[in-house]
Amino acid sequence: MARSTCSARLLIRTALLLSICFLLNPADAGRRGFRKNKHDGGEERRVQEDDEKGARRVGRKERKRLEREKAVKFAQMKADGQDQISMTKEAAELRSYELRKKKKKGLFRRKEASLAQVLFPGASPEEYSEREPVPAFVEQVESKRTHLPFDFYDLPSCPEPAEKIQKRFRQRKNLGSRLMGYKLRMSPYNFPTKVDKGCTPLCVVEIGGKKLRWLRKLVDRQYRVHLTLDQLPLLMRSRELNYAVRGYPVGFKAPPTFTGLQEDEFYLYNHIKFTITYREEPNEFEGVRIIGFDAHPVSIDYRKEGEIKSLTQDTNLEAAGKADGFSGCQADSSPINDPESYLKLRSGSSGEPLNIGFSYEVHWQETDITWSDRWDVYLVGSPDDEIHYFAIVNSLMIVVFLTGAVATIMIRTLKKDIAGYNEMQTIEEAQEETGWKLVHGDVFRPPQSYPMLLCVLVGSGAQIGSAFFATLFASMLRMLNPIKKGQALTAVVVLYVFCGVIGGYVSARLYKFCDAKAWK
Repeated sequence: MARSTCSARLLIRTALLLSICFLLNPADAGRRGFRKNKHDGGEERRVQEDDEKGARRVGRKERKRLEREKAVKFAQMKADGQDQISMTKEAAELRSYELRKKKKKGLFRRKEASLAQVLFPGASPEEYSEREPVPAFVEQVESKRTHLPFDFYDLPSCPEPAEKIQKRFRQRKNLGSRLMGYKLRMSPYNFPTKVDKGCTPLCVVEIGGKKLRWLRKLVDRQYRVHLTLDQLPLLMRSRELNYAVRGYPVGFKAPPTFTGLQEDEFYLYNHIKFTITYREEPNEFEGVRIIGFDAHPVSIDYRKEGEIKSLTQDTNLEAAGKADGFSGCQADSSPINDPESYLKLRSGSSGEPLNIGFSYEVHWQETDITWSDRWDVYLVGSPDDEIHYFAIVNSLMIVVFLTGAVATIMIRTLKKDIAGYNEMQTIEEAQEETGWKLVHGDVFRPPQSYPMLLCVLVGSGAQIGSAFFATLFASMLRMLNPIKKGQALTAVVVLYVFCGVIGGYVSARLYKFCDAKAWK
């Protein structure tokens, strides 16, 4: 009875399926037509894709042709003596071509971008209205010959601006900058937007004795003064030598062949010519955007130009309105480097201190270079880049040599052990453990003394390592802005604190593995 019921159910199901197929037969033709149309559409789509690929191939060939034309064009510009560091349109195009590989962002599909987007993601330009004061900050006075920096105001220099002005332009410091000892202090110079200044007396400083000898050492060790304006480092450019370096030197040293003396003579730069390039585009933005910040130092002894009158020492003459004491520095004059008027770092014949008059001048120049391309000149290259390449190659060669030496020792040791294992002939000899086999029983054996110390050290290493790699990952994702001093160190400290969870887990897990009881 059960079998007959099952067979009846199968017959009914078969009949239903056949009827459904019969009823759907007319639609099959339509479906086949639909599939055919869909197939035809796919063919058309494939043809269109082939056409796009062909156009892309043509575009690629066109790009290669344009790249060859650009290479010929810029090679001709170099042959004609075009420099790469000036603020002209031709020099900017040449810089952009030299940095074309660095002006790309992305991991897989690298797209063209400006250096501001690549180096400082999230940074935005700042506009200044006419006559608005632009704050300039002084950084540490550093030298590549020594690793001991000094504060700018430790040198014989003019006093800081008033506390009221400093509070107006004071910048907040993060934890990293405080730990690094990085302290931004306002410079004694005044830069109103689009206001040119001739020779402006700043202050008179009296030095002698130890201070004078220390200043001569700074000049001998090639210390440089660094300033920033609108987060842009100060540059010294030389169109003749086609290079640009950051900061300006404290002074310079003349050999005996130049002075005719028996020893070197030291001179001080006491007049700075500032050149600020800006861009103004009323259709795009309001105000002025700063594009470049350059300096040209001058050494001039105002005592030869005209005797410096008795002025109050260590006083900002421009702020106090006492600029009449410099007879050799007038608003319509511009001092130049003249060997006859260099300022020697020597005291008087009878040991009297040296009176130094500091001054500066400012020139604003308009340019067509955009704000996003103002960092190009800093990456074009300087004569000191070869030193970094040499240091990198030297470090790599040392690593390769040490790796080869360790690998050679390991191979020789393993060869002896493997040969000893192969020469075993009897079972008794094979059962004896020799060489590397003796280590396997000690690898995962809990230490008998000071297990807590081992677990703490391993957990601390895991915490430091995880914080380090997390910081690198954040840098790769452009989450850290290099233009903010100390932000990377702040990220390391914060991530180190959060990675204490990882360090605690690793320490507790290892301590439990060592059969400890109070691992919680």
